[in-house]
This record gives sequence, C-alpha cells and structure tokens, in this order.
Amino acid sequence: MDVITEHIKVSTKGNSDVIDITGKVEELLHQHKLTEGNATVFVVGSTASISTTEYEPGLRRDIPEMLERLAPSNTRYHHDDTWGDGNGHAHVRASFLGPSIVVPFSSGKLLLGTWQQIILIDFDTRARHRDIVVQFIGK
Repeated sequence: MDVITEHIKVSTKGNSDVIDITGKVEELLHQHKLTEGNATVFVVGSTASISTTEYEPGLRRDIPEMLERLAPSNTRYHHDDTWGDGNGHAHVRASFLGPSIVVPFSSGKLLLGTWQQIILIDFDTRARHRDIVVQFIGK
C-alpha cells in the first residue's frame, strides 16, 4: 500500500460558500494512477467542513439556510466574547459537519453515487484561501 499526501488550494467567499471539489480530487487520483484504496479529504481550519451532496442550485441554497437555522449567525456565542471576531457560528457549524470524509476508490475511480459530489463549505465571515489535504492510501 502506498500513502500519498497532496494539497488542493481553494479560494472561497465565506458565509457558507459551497464549492464542488470532486474534480480536483479525481485529478489527483488519476495523476497517481492508484486503482484500489481510500481517499481522505480534510480541510485545514476550524471554520470549514468537507461533506458530500448533490451539487445543484437548490441544495447550494438549502444547506446554508438550514445551517443558519441550526447555528444562527446573529446569536451570541461565547467564542465571540473570547476573541471578538464574530465567527462563533462558523465554528459551531463546522463542528456539526466535521473537517473530513473518507471516499473509497476502485478501478481508479472514486466510488461516489451518481448525484454525489465532494464539497467544501466555508462558514467563516469572510473570503478565505483554504488548504484541503487529500491523502490516498491504496495501490
């Protein structure tokens, strides 16, 4: 088994920006010519998450709207009292979804469903440059 670690750089708008990164992960998989194994996709930072969804306009609106109901941006957070940066809701939202997922691959292809894409969601209050670590374990 080989272990290969790569990085994907993504610029975001913040404020629950949802970005499809599936193609970038697939490109790395093809570049390394791995056929069987797992890809771990991990975002560095505590105000963003990696997940999967059907990347379509309705869900790109539904996801931020639902997260606004779960962790409203206009609510007082103790984190904001500590740091004064106004992004307590971003940390809470990111903790709901988590920083990473594992996607198996076989015959050199990610084993995603027909309507399933890998997404980055940036919850911070401003545009960011995000570092996504992709680690392949396979052959």
